[in-house]
Amino acid sequence: MASEQAVRPRRRGRPGGLEGTDLLSVARDILLREGYAATTMDAIAAAARISKQTLYRSHASKQELFAAVVTDWVERGQNAMRPHLDRLRSTEDVEQALLDLAGILHAAVLSPPVVQMRSLVIAEAERFPEIAADYVQRSWERNEALLAEVFADLARRRLLATGDAGTAAQQFTWLVLGAPLDRITLTAGASRFSEEQLAAIAGDAVATFLARWRPAGPARRRA
Repeated sequence: MASEQAVRPRRRGRPGGLEGTDLLSVARDILLREGYAATTMDAIAAAARISKQTLYRSHASKQELFAAVVTDWVERGQNAMRPHLDRLRSTEDVEQALLDLAGILHAAVLSPPVVQMRSLVIAEAERFPEIAADYVQRSWERNEALLAEVFADLARRRLLATGDAGTAAQQFTWLVLGAPLDRITLTAGASRFSEEQLAAIAGDAVATFLARWRPAGPARRRA
């Protein structure tokens, strides 16, 4: 009897060639290193160990491949914030939970891979506005909407003041991320706040946020 390996259909392309999300990872690395304009389909095919014809069968153009790379990146991180938001939702100590979330946001959004992908999308936003719009909607805006749902739940528990939860989510996000993200973006990652500076930014952000959104009445004691 022939073995399973013997009868399994051979994959197209060169032996050991990459496909699917592995191919998109290779393409992403080249795009981040070279930029969109300087990246060629030949270079991506060579790095993935497939023929250019095979690459074009799965992605008909460089623009289509770029869109697939961005979509894949968003989908990989789509649920990364959920465990942290669930912890915030169930907290009895909002101040500490917000400080914890601020640290998570700093670690995630200011990480080199996220900053690099964000910068690549921004650089090509005029050329491909629909790709940039989809990236913003399914990453940044989606996470803000999830945070707004948590803030609304905390308001129902009287741990935050009632009001527009969407506005509260935007305010918290930008209080935490505005200054450090601006610095990284405008210096192409060359200048970053230290861990001590980020901790101070987080503390000030939470204090400012709670000055607006802490519910009226006696302050709740920490659990």
